[in-house]
Amino acid sequence: MTASPERTASDPAPEPVAPQPETPEEAFASAGAVLDAVEQAVVGKREALELVLAGILAGGHVLLEDLPGLGKTLAARSFAQALGLPFTRAQFTPDLLPADLTGAEVFDQRTGEFAFRPGPVFTGLLLADEINRTPPKTQSALLEAMQERQVTVEGTTRPLPRPFHVLATANPVEHEGTYPLPEAQLDRFLLRLSFGYPSAQQEWDVLSRRLRRGTEEQSVPQVIDAAGLLAVQEAVERVHVEDEVGAYAVELVRATRRHPHALVGASPRGTLALIVCARALAVIRGRGFVLPEDVKDLAHAALDHRVTIKPELWLQNASSHAVVAAVLTEVEVPVAQPAGAVPAS
Repeated sequence: MTASPERTASDPAPEPVAPQPETPEEAFASAGAVLDAVEQAVVGKREALELVLAGILAGGHVLLEDLPGLGKTLAARSFAQALGLPFTRAQFTPDLLPADLTGAEVFDQRTGEFAFRPGPVFTGLLLADEINRTPPKTQSALLEAMQERQVTVEGTTRPLPRPFHVLATANPVEHEGTYPLPEAQLDRFLLRLSFGYPSAQQEWDVLSRRLRRGTEEQSVPQVIDAAGLLAVQEAVERVHVEDEVGAYAVELVRATRRHPHALVGASPRGTLALIVCARALAVIRGRGFVLPEDVKDLAHAALDHRVTIKPELWLQNASSHAVVAAVLTEVEVPVAQPAGAVPAS
């Protein structure tokens, strides 16, 4: 099976495809094969890639906040290729308009009528590159599409294709000429994470692969297609969550609201993000049930961007990461072993 070609904004949106039956074993195998394929391009970031895939399998969108040159764009393109999804990239700039993303009605002189020209959001996987460089009005247009899975142009509502996922990137260092996402909009991203710098061995691996390849361009093989992805997402919905594990996630989120450094703690959407992504992570790890360790491994990615620090503490290097780290040590971890639970591997 060959990888789907990139689709231009003028191409029509693909028809929704029905999910195919997927057992936990098949879902585990599919997820592992996708990660193996992506790792052919993105070196040494298996744990971070697992979290990105967990966000996708949970049906959400992921914000990659990291320094330039650490593989964010490469990861997005590689996931699109491995998942067999149409891929478009929108470079966010200060002059980008909402219609540049959603599309617009264009007058056709040949027919004398207006015709809709879809924008880059009509795709399977959209890379929103440097989302913090475009004004809030354009950011809101994208976030509305992410939340509602539809766009409204000239009074007509058009559904986006299924599956539809956004991988957005942001540079956390440069602030001149940027429009940081407010907390309410950050909350729409299921996960926020970063890759970080590679180790010396990983960096040499990147260099040696480039020298052997003999070209800057690289691609990864397609593993599944859109229907296969929807089937894996259906399998994620059948993953079992013990009451004790769900209560643990609730208590973690509630503890962020009580922390003395937090102006605003994580919302109930943070609790949902923890559990739905933990189910996806369980599938990736070959289980049909969620363990407390799955929730702990996702806590920073799911909660850090949902916690706001009191302004007077900024000079003391207080951070949302530190708040989440503190509640992870304070909240008692339950012992949950579902009866009869068998690993999917």
